[in-house]
Amino acid sequence: MTIAELCIFASVMLYLVTIVPAKWISVDGAGRYDNARPRNPAFYAGGIRERALGAHQNGIEAFPFFAAAVLLAEFRAAPQNLTDELSVLFVIVRVAYVLTYIGDRPSLRSILWAIGFLITTGIFFLPLLRTYLPG
Repeated sequence: MTIAELCIFASVMLYLVTIVPAKWISVDGAGRYDNARPRNPAFYAGGIRERALGAHQNGIEAFPFFAAAVLLAEFRAAPQNLTDELSVLFVIVRVAYVLTYIGDRPSLRSILWAIGFLITTGIFFLPLLRTYLPG
């Protein structure tokens, strides 16, 4: 497996790990997590749980484009080292994104989202550049 492929797995794990702690904490009086009603909106209303749910949902939204970009880059023989480096950078940016989302830093969060999107777009278009890049 390539580093970029492992980053696809890391991206999935990140959005899963984002929501799990929110289900365990009891900070805002919404009660305990009820596995019989896992999508109860009242449980996620307000505070850190709502932000963790938002970060989780955004991770699910960002994943398909990132995974498709990595696989396209690899299938179309883009430079593997650049694909790997950009993929690692994407995961780092997404970790920072989750932290700023949960930490209620909306402006920085939006900047990190844009950076992550640009990185994914760059990975997606790497096959176009393969004739111009060494290695």
